[in-house]
Amino acid sequence: MSVDASISPGELSEMLKQAKKVVALTGAGLSTSAGIPDFRGPKGLYVSRRYDPQKVFEISWFRRDPSYFYEFAWDFATMASEITPTFSHEFLCTLSGKGILCGIVTQNIDLLHQEAGSERVIELHGSFGSATCLKCGQRFFNLTYRWWLDLMGKSPDKPVARCGCKGVLKPDIVFFGEAVYRYDEAEELIRECDLLLVLGSSLNVTPASLLPYVTNAPTIIINRGSIGLGTASHRHLVNADLDDYLKEVAHSMEIAR
Repeated sequence: MSVDASISPGELSEMLKQAKKVVALTGAGLSTSAGIPDFRGPKGLYVSRRYDPQKVFEISWFRRDPSYFYEFAWDFATMASEITPTFSHEFLCTLSGKGILCGIVTQNIDLLHQEAGSERVIELHGSFGSATCLKCGQRFFNLTYRWWLDLMGKSPDKPVARCGCKGVLKPDIVFFGEAVYRYDEAEELIRECDLLLVLGSSLNVTPASLLPYVTNAPTIIINRGSIGLGTASHRHLVNADLDDYLKEVAHSMEIAR
């Protein structure tokens, strides 16, 4: 999809003021400025090979030997525990508080939307916010990265989080070989919107990449680089720094966090 520079921050601010049901679809680009690397980016997991993606995120490997995933999880939780939401996360929360934004659909697993204060967040790929014991089936909710680090730190050799029954805990994130969460709910939310914001996503990963196709509402994609989305008269790509662009939108709307 080519760059369309016709949507200025001022124009988007007017669209936001007039819309009744705004929905945001967010991807890794929303969090990279917070310090969380895009797994598929130039320094990401799938390029650097610091970890073997197959062994880390394949559900069959996790059931066979969860230590590969938990080596990654230890580093991720250590990093994420010290990271705070970006302006973009906070701006979306502000829009929600003003009744402008009716929901967020995210591909991210980092919990930054919730930390910023957003409440209706559909996590397609899950997150570290909850977990399930693979042995006894006990569920754990409202989890923090500190909780994970404390539990992993109790492992005698490798940082594997375990339930009280000694079963392995699986965080409720989507592994390769598993279906995404709440897709039907996300599809319905986007189908009913009258303005869709796609923020920090290249739309190259299915099934999230299919969601913009369910609406004919004006769709504003703000992202650095090319987009895996077909052109259409109601779709506009803004190739810009997300935080900088949304700060200008917020200024035009005369709203602040």
